[in-house]
Amino acid sequence: MSTVDPGLDLDRAWQVHPQVSVRPEPFGALLYHFGTRKLSFLKDRTLLAVVEALATAPSAREACALAGVGDGDLPRYRRALATLAQSSMLVERNPHP
Repeated sequence: MSTVDPGLDLDRAWQVHPQVSVRPEPFGALLYHFGTRKLSFLKDRTLLAVVEALATAPSAREACALAGVGDGDLPRYRRALATLAQSSMLVERNPHP
């Protein structure tokens, strides 16, 4: 029996997959993966800010901090980012290009 960790490592660097388009909307954003043809909805403007901050932040934890996510909300955003990673919307990036 295997168990799946519902989170992701907040201390690693992540980015939007190169084949994903992010379209901001009043409710949050639409993410479309051109490779898998999957569509994801971000129903939270703060989550959109986190996703956008991933491009330059040294870690997902730092991206959350930059977007104003407090320690109490960090588990919820970690789960949301993990869901995006599991659907290939986010990929780990090399922190030292």
